[in-house]
Amino acid sequence: MNPISNDVIPLFTAVSSSVRHLFQLLKCINFATKAQVRITSEGLRFTVEESRVVQGIAFLEKSLFTSYTYAPPASSQAEDDEADDTDVFQISLTALLETLQIFGVNEIKDRWASRDPAYGGITGAFGRGGRPAAFGNRVLGMTGVCRLSYVAKGEPLCVVLEEAGVTTSCEMVTYEPEYQEEIPLQRDALTLKIIMRSNWLHDAVNELSSTSPARLTIAASPLAPYLVLSSNGPLGSAAVEFSKDAQLLETFQVPKRTVNTYKHSLIKMATRAMSSASKVSIRGDEQGVLSLQFMIEVEGVGVSFVEFRFVPFLAEDGDDDRESEEEVS
Repeated sequence: MNPISNDVIPLFTAVSSSVRHLFQLLKCINFATKAQVRITSEGLRFTVEESRVVQGIAFLEKSLFTSYTYAPPASSQAEDDEADDTDVFQISLTALLETLQIFGVNEIKDRWASRDPAYGGITGAFGRGGRPAAFGNRVLGMTGVCRLSYVAKGEPLCVVLEEAGVTTSCEMVTYEPEYQEEIPLQRDALTLKIIMRSNWLHDAVNELSSTSPARLTIAASPLAPYLVLSSNGPLGSAAVEFSKDAQLLETFQVPKRTVNTYKHSLIKMATRAMSSASKVSIRGDEQGVLSLQFMIEVEGVGVSFVEFRFVPFLAEDGDDDRESEEEVS
């Protein structure tokens, strides 16, 4: 079947000159089998979630594509009380990732594992002759062309890959979206906003993982200790403190002391994004919802953002964790 019929104007079409960039960004939120896709005039928004306690959001801005066209029906442009969801559908994220890497993607190892002293960050901080960015062509290999199209509601998402004269076409089944709302973050009631290098957060989470903890606690205060990540597990307890140094914490806005606890297994879902990003924005609201927004540099394009949102741990959420709760107290 021709993925784009000549006599039908698709709702959406896009062409990317590098399928690797799309693959690596979507891989950051690959902790669920299905993803909800929202097509907007500014780009594609992929959302995955697990049990309404964690969500991963990858926004593929239209700047990632060499061409991007979104022509919604007139009804979806009208501003009325009833939202038209013709631009929202669900697909198998697992199948999409397998399709995108059909020509092969050179996976990379954790960039922080080697502790290379020449490393200076992704955002232009590499010294000459230093290691390439995670999304650079030298790491990801040869670029291939990816064409996406979506004709109308209920139609499949068509993916056409072209590389070295070989063309592969796939039609992915689309489903009705199972959820519409994101985990709410009260931006007008933030209790903390911290921007720091993502590798510092990645290292801290890895350090705390050594105790095999069930939960991770984040404490922030306008007074020292300013930012503390701590955990307690069967192998002991651990804590990582961050000083209020401008070179360490680029932005630090904490009006009052705040302490919240999250399931460690959920935070670990964001480690791939942590290892790929240059910076992370840590935000929390009065309800304890945690937002980790990662800024990821894409060579030759600019930056893209991947966000994770977490619901705080409550004692009644998991009876299996009560024993370790008593140990902490």
